Formats: sequence, C-alpha cells, structure tokens
Amino acid sequence: MNQHPEYLLNKIKSPADLKVLDLEEMKQLASEIRHLIIEKDAAVGGHLGPDLGIVELTIAYHYVFDAPGDKIIWDVSHQTYPHKMLTGRAYAWLDPEAYGKVTPYTNPDESPYDYYAVGHTSTSISLATGMAKARDLLGGSERIMAVIGDGSLTGGMAYEGLNNAALEKGNLVIVINDNQWSIDQNVGGLTTALKKLRDSQGQDPENPFKAFGFDYRYVADGNDLESMINAFSEIRDVDHPLVLHVNTLKGKGYQPAIEDEEKHHWVRPFNLSDDSPKNITAGPTPAEIAVKTVASAIDGGQENIMAITAAIPGVFGLDSFKESYPDHYVDVGIAEQDSVAFAAGFAKAGGQPVLFENSTFLQRAFDQLSHDVAANNLPVVMIVAGGGIQANSKTHVGVFDQVMVSNLPNWKYLAPTSLTEEAAMINWALKQKDGPVAIKLPVRPVPAGGAVLEGYRHIHYQKRRAGKKIAILALGDMQELSSQVAEELNAALYNPLSANILDTDCLDHLARHYQAVITLENNILDGGFGQKVAGYLADRPVLVKTFGEKREYTDVDQSYDQILVRNQLTAEQIVASVKQLFN
Repeated sequence: MNQHPEYLLNKIKSPADLKVLDLEEMKQLASEIRHLIIEKDAAVGGHLGPDLGIVELTIAYHYVFDAPGDKIIWDVSHQTYPHKMLTGRAYAWLDPEAYGKVTPYTNPDESPYDYYAVGHTSTSISLATGMAKARDLLGGSERIMAVIGDGSLTGGMAYEGLNNAALEKGNLVIVINDNQWSIDQNVGGLTTALKKLRDSQGQDPENPFKAFGFDYRYVADGNDLESMINAFSEIRDVDHPLVLHVNTLKGKGYQPAIEDEEKHHWVRPFNLSDDSPKNITAGPTPAEIAVKTVASAIDGGQENIMAITAAIPGVFGLDSFKESYPDHYVDVGIAEQDSVAFAAGFAKAGGQPVLFENSTFLQRAFDQLSHDVAANNLPVVMIVAGGGIQANSKTHVGVFDQVMVSNLPNWKYLAPTSLTEEAAMINWALKQKDGPVAIKLPVRPVPAGGAVLEGYRHIHYQKRRAGKKIAILALGDMQELSSQVAEELNAALYNPLSANILDTDCLDHLARHYQAVITLENNILDGGFGQKVAGYLADRPVLVKTFGEKREYTDVDQSYDQILVRNQLTAEQIVASVKQLFN
C-alpha cells in the first residue's frame, strides 16, 4: 500500500518525467526521496548516509543527461536508492509491502538504467573507460560517466582506471563524490590532496587529477540542486576526459547520520523517534570475541601485534580497539590488496599481523593471499567474517572465502564450533610461526562454551557423539545443525576443526567402521571441504554424501530459509537424503 499517495514522486516513472519539473518541484522531490530513504531504512535496514548525501547529484544527472542511452556507472552502487526511485522503481520505497522487490545495488536484470551488478569498490572508472573505448570503436555517441566516492579512491584499481581513462579520446566524465568519508573515516595521503582542493575551491596547484592529464572542475556544494544542474549542463558534451570534483554532505537530511557517519553508513532497523536499534543481539558475537582475544594477547605481552583492516572496523567492532591500542591498529582504507600485502611485509619484518577481513571483500586480494603470503609462507593471522550462506545481494555473498583460502598452499583454514574454540584458535595462531592461518568466524549461531584443544598444529578430528553406520563431519558453525541430524540418524558426529587439513588417520578409521560419511559446510560445495573428504575416500568401500551450497550467486529475492531449502540444508532434508542412501 502506498503510504504517500500525495508525493510528487508517484508521477516519476522515468527520467523523462523529471525533465518537465521546475527547480522548486525538483527540490520537493529531493525532500521526498530523503524521507523515503530514512523511512524504509528504519523499517528494514540498508545504506543510509551514502544515499542521503547524493540526492541532488542524482536528480541533476537525470535532468541533464538522457539515460539509459547516456551511461552512468556507479562505483560500489550502495548510493543508488535515489537513482532507482527516478528510474521506475519508486514503488519499492513508497509501498512497504514492496520493500524487498528491488535490490540494494545496481542490477541490469532489474532495469535498463543499471549496467552492472556492482557491490565492490573502485571499479567504475575502468568500467566506464572500457565502455567509452567500445563507443569510439563502434561509432556511438552516448555520453559516459563514472561516479566514484573519495573513499573508493583509496582502492588501487581506481588509480589503474585513472591511468587509462586519461588517454581516452572522447567524452568521459569522472565524478568524484567527495563527502570526506569512506565506510569509516578516510585515511591516507589522498585525504590531504582532496582537502587542499576543497579549501582552495579547486584551485590548489597540486592537483593530482590535472597531473594525470584530466580537465578538472569543482563544485563547492554538491547538495545545491541548481549548482549541480549548472555543472552537469556545462560538461554534458565535453569531448575529452574530465574530472568533476563535487563536495557533498554524507547523511544530509538526518542529523544522527551527520553526527555519526560511520554508524549510519549502513544501518539495521532502527526507531525513528530516537535512532536506537530495534533488534539488539544478546551476548558476545564472534567478532567481539576475536577483537577481545587479540586485545588480551597485547595486554599479555605480545607487543608485536598489529590489527589491520580495510575500511571495515564496524564489521568487527574495532572502534574501541583503535582507541585503546592506537599503536597496534592500521586501517588501510578500501584496499584489501594493500591490507594483505602490508600484513606480509609486517610479518617478514618480525611483527605479528592480524588481518580483519570480510569474506565478500577478501576475494579482491586473492593474488596477495597467494603470491605475497602463501608463496612466502609467512605467519599472517587472518580473521574472516561473513563467511557463510546469507540472504544478501549477489555482489555481497560470503561463500567463496573458504574455497579461495583453503586451496592455496601453506594456508591453514580453521573453523571453530563455539566461541571458546574460536578464542583458543586465535590464541594458538598468534603464537605459531609455521605459516599463515585463517580463522572462519561463525555465521550461524554457536554455543559460547565447549571443549577446546591446546594447539592446532596437527589436525585431529574431535568425536562429539558416538553412533552407528553413519559418521557426520560438520565444519564450524554447521555443528549445531548436525547434532540434530545425528540424533535423528543415530550417527556419530565429528568436529573436523579445519576446512582444508584432513585428518587422514580419522578418515581411514571412518572408512573401516562406517557405511557412510556425511559432510556439512557453510560454503559452496565445489572445491570445498566435502569434496576434499570425498576425494580422499574415493577408493574406499564407504559412501560419501556432501552438503553445502551450489556454485551460484544468490540475491535478495531469496530469503535465508529459501536458500537453505533449495540446497537441501534443513535438518529434515538432510535426514531424508541420508536415509535415501540406504534405501
């Protein structure tokens, strides 16, 4: 049901409807868009600050340019709620019953106004430059624009893109949305360069974009609609590469988001009356345990520890850590590649790096995990969050980390089944020097306590339950689900501890004493733990059945429960499938 039938936005079915409005009507539209973003995010969560800050820029673009013929490529695309509302998808904000009908990032399957499924950072300039080169070769005339934030400019690929974009022979505009924030506060020398340009109204002689060879323009107030319309009108038909540097206010229109930008970059459902969260998780989280364990190690005398993150301290709750241990904390910005290579250098020089990485973003650093860390067998410790099946955009799925890390030489990937075991694994990893160790934080609920080992240098599977005929190997946070299955099947249950180091003695024992071995993992099956077990037992007289997720991208149109059912990952489905083996 449309909660705001009086809104002008109801009349905007495409950018063509925007072009007939006058300035005051467009200002009214901006106010409506902000209200709807805040209202929906309060109800279901989502990106808040980035979308509130870019409303005027988005309206001005669609007023001046002619999408979808003209192309706008949004970096990360977490700031595209206004864009979606102006391109025929406003119903997903006007109607609470349709809140889940539109994806949170650009999606070409959803609209011709979206050109890529994009959710990671620093790719827009390269994508836009490739499109411009194809246009030139094929004789097209479309105008091409990339919109990238100052936070995304901390990613190295942005500079690779700038390097090539500067050589483009035709129309190519790069808009830098400078709100002085990334997910967290911006870091590095880039912040100095951008500040000089802002303070000088774009006139500072040390202009890095001019040094690259770009034409350059500056807009002091990117939240002034008239200024943005004028700026876009002036550069609409440029025949060369141009950087339009726009100063905006992240969180504009919602005071709490202005006062605390990091907290309001992405929000869970909250109360509009006082900005308080609606659902608070009771008890410590795996991320909190990880940070507490690292802090305790420093307090206990491990002065060589350095916690390293790539612009996502909020994912782990590292804010209090960086205040208490400023000399033991580095945020490299949105630059996962740099974070891993930095950790390798720190380890080589005698330090003990602890990488705090998110599964979906970690894939950006695959070469560094292999080339810089694994090939040099350096004792880097890596804490991986979000590694498991979740209902999220296909750009943010977290089921590839295990396959990436565990199939590289030298890496040991541990998967705790409880918070106590997680702490024990981290403490051991911080002391060992055999090679790199990753710890996969639980995504599904796990118990706080439980049995732990003193060390994990040698992997010996732990038997958690006796049984007959069937043995279940449940990795990490799949242990709780598997305990239900084991009870139903009267099966033995084991904790394998590691996603990639096989306990061959135990597997030999299982092949001799059981008719079937079942594996469960919170990960894609291809290249995963179950396939490793099945490969080892391939010539043994024992059945092997693996359970995990198919090799595919899921999206927000599927709920968590739907994903589990489709992959045969409910307790009832697993029991039925195993029973069928014996039929």
